Amino acid sequence: MNCWSSFAAVLLTSAAALLSADAAPTPSTVSPINSAGARDPNTVDVELVLAVDISYSMDIDELALQREGYAQALQSSEFLQALKSGPTGRIAITYFEWAASSDQKVVVPWQVIDGPESADAVAAVILNTPIRRASRTSISGAISFAVPLLQDNSYHGLRRVIDISGDGPNNNGAPVTSARDAALQLGIVINGLPIMVKEPSYSTMDINDLDVYYEDCVIGGPGSFAIAIKHRDRFKDAIRSKLVMEVAGLSPERLVQPVAETRREPRVSCLVGEKIWDDRWGK
Repeated sequence: MNCWSSFAAVLLTSAAALLSADAAPTPSTVSPINSAGARDPNTVDVELVLAVDISYSMDIDELALQREGYAQALQSSEFLQALKSGPTGRIAITYFEWAASSDQKVVVPWQVIDGPESADAVAAVILNTPIRRASRTSISGAISFAVPLLQDNSYHGLRRVIDISGDGPNNNGAPVTSARDAALQLGIVINGLPIMVKEPSYSTMDINDLDVYYEDCVIGGPGSFAIAIKHRDRFKDAIRSKLVMEVAGLSPERLVQPVAETRREPRVSCLVGEKIWDDRWGK
């Protein structure tokens, strides 16, 4: 068993143990009740935005694998168990794909997942939508697109999370840190899935330390985390692990190394993508 297999196994085993453990009720585990004494039908455990990179640096096989990973994760027993662990036992989810700062397309509008049937329905939409690719990489554009999705929907999430996956740094639109910081000020958490399955020389926009870039420049908020995918055959495991953690609201420090809440000086330039683009092709 290699390092990632061991990590994924420990993560999912730990998640299952935490989800099945009996615990005394706390403010975070008490079912939300409205003033009339009935459960609010629009209250969910988490409002989750899945923001998925479709830039040309991702080949068709990777895009298909990414789609399959999300669909299978939503249908997995680990995800469904995590779903049941929350106060309401349901989440609201939307899935969109992004590339340039003005290129975002919603694939799955807001849907409630509360069990296998609704999970299967969302997975089917993800799998059956035609795959497309587009130019440039604007993580800032993806975050800025996701924020109003969270602000303007009809759900009341106990947590609000943007889940960004991508294989390169921001190279288009506003600086990624400005979009990140604006989202964090609204109480939104941003998690990341940096995809590092190719050698950096394969694509002119790749960087060696994309995982560090995501940790220091992209993610943020209480309990935020990033899980890097460095091997193609670990795509689906990583996506499943991340969704389980996000839905269950697990504390990352129990399972993975969290990012410090106090921001330090970034270990990489948060404008590295823009610099590479300008150096090679100009503004």
